Amino acid sequence: MSQYFDDASTGETLWNPATRVAQLFFRMTEALVPVAGRPCGVVDLQIDAYTVDPEAFAAFVNALVTQYLASNHMIFKAMLAGYLPQAVVLVERSGRAVTALAAPIARSTEAISLNVDAFDPTTDASGLVRRAGAAARSMPTA
Repeated sequence: MSQYFDDASTGETLWNPATRVAQLFFRMTEALVPVAGRPCGVVDLQIDAYTVDPEAFAAFVNALVTQYLASNHMIFKAMLAGYLPQAVVLVERSGRAVTALAAPIARSTEAISLNVDAFDPTTDASGLVRRAGAAARSMPTA
């Protein structure tokens, strides 16, 4: 069985993962709303489908990517790294861009580590783009 993540503006299917994968991705999305500080734009339709507001979701993912790239906290970054590649793919499939991947990034004053400095936005951005490309190949749309 599978579920659908459909673009609310076009009706186009952005992703058609297995049910368990879809449910986990949606729950992770909901859990990250307070981290992003903005609505996610994804709604569970309760019929094996989710609708994605492409503008809201792109802004949500952009906020998370900005935090990911700006942080120097290795664990914070590792936790976001499991979610972001798939999210970036959905944004790109909706015809939007994650602008934070190409923008200058300033060091964050939140979620900081005093022990190990993992702030490397250039390397982290290129790694995220590479992981999103790999994820896209495993994310069916039909």
